[in-house]
Amino acid sequence: MKKKIVAIIPARSGSKGLRNKNIKLLGGHPLLAWSIIICKKTKLIDYVLVSTNSKKYARIATKYNAQVPFLRPANISRDFSTDYEFINHALNKLSKFKINPEIIVHIRPTTPLRDPKQIDKAIKHFIKNKSRVSALRSVHEMSETAYKSFETSDKKLLKPILKKIKFLDKVNLPRQKFKKTYVANGIIDIYSVPFIKKNKMLLGSKVIPFITSPTTDVDNINDFKYLEYQVRKNPKILNTIFK
Repeated sequence: MKKKIVAIIPARSGSKGLRNKNIKLLGGHPLLAWSIIICKKTKLIDYVLVSTNSKKYARIATKYNAQVPFLRPANISRDFSTDYEFINHALNKLSKFKINPEIIVHIRPTTPLRDPKQIDKAIKHFIKNKSRVSALRSVHEMSETAYKSFETSDKKLLKPILKKIKFLDKVNLPRQKFKKTYVANGIIDIYSVPFIKKNKMLLGSKVIPFITSPTTDVDNINDFKYLEYQVRKNPKILNTIFK
């Protein structure tokens, strides 16, 4: 079977904001496992790879039936290492196993509350449009449009983000007067492998949005506690994924 669509789940050890966040237990399962199981339940993903620099994380990933045929080197597992570095490393390593995907599905373990059908829907949306786009990114609408936000000037004064606004009074107009704005979330990114190889980048300038409901991404202990609350409040979430 050709593995045209490969999911890559990055699980670097050494997080500073929340130690070992990728394997913290949520509902009795490591956070990493949630993303693995979701990918395994999709209909369109052919191969689920975990990219990690940790032997411990690799053992956990294989326990939940992900593939970890190699470890990520330390020089691309630092705090400021880029997504392109580990994706490119994975592609080069996979080619040695004669796995040459056309599409990469990037699934972050820090955003565990997904639905397999949602992932398949995003993949179908990308495939339908891939002749005219470079990538897909999941986003949700911001609660307050970014056009009503500010930066500070060199003189330490408030300055509207929207350059054409000169007076701050206009920022106080009703939000309906401004366009909606969106923020990327960690539910899914989808990349074209030919685009990556040709341009040495992941997203490019023609990125199609996949609009979702707001979701929780784990950066700190408060985020994780809120996830625990969500799972306790709705046990169906856990039962649906791990049944």
